[in-house]
Amino acid sequence: MLDTTNYEPRLKKHYLEVVVPAMREQFGYKNPMEVPRIEKIVLNMGVGESTGDSKKATVAAADLAQIAGQKPVITKARRAIAQFKVRENMPIGCKVTLRKARMYEFLDRFITIALPRVRDFRGLNPKSFDGRGNFATGIKEHLIFPEISYDKADQMWGMDVIVCTNAKTDDEARALLKLFNFPFRQ
Repeated sequence: MLDTTNYEPRLKKHYLEVVVPAMREQFGYKNPMEVPRIEKIVLNMGVGESTGDSKKATVAAADLAQIAGQKPVITKARRAIAQFKVRENMPIGCKVTLRKARMYEFLDRFITIALPRVRDFRGLNPKSFDGRGNFATGIKEHLIFPEISYDKADQMWGMDVIVCTNAKTDDEARALLKLFNFPFRQ
């Protein structure tokens, strides 16, 4: 059995050895604790088809659990919307929040394995920041992750990946994510 007590993810080592010194040099931070870091990653999968079949939300949650390595929460509608045939408390999606080691492991797989598998990928939009240092991107099909078998998947769902940092500005967050090898388009 693998001993995981002293295990440190590859990207966390990269953050401590490469990112922190580069950010201190670029932005002139005096204290290493001033350097922005990634606090959490939120994965969200909206399942609009679950209005017709409520089991689809649980299938999507199972796929998201495989991708994240953590059990997701099924999100429910807060109020009824007649035009969309949505009733109150109807399951309409799922989400999961990753922190610490799982967050770094997911980020590593997302950057090195999943994004290169996207068809016609030209890079991530460098303007997808919210003004407070958080980055959000959407994926059209969840099948780009190697944990999901293409043959066994009965449906393709899109998902949102939100990277939350404690950077004060978008420029700091953009520099941080570039040092993590995020493939931003030019």
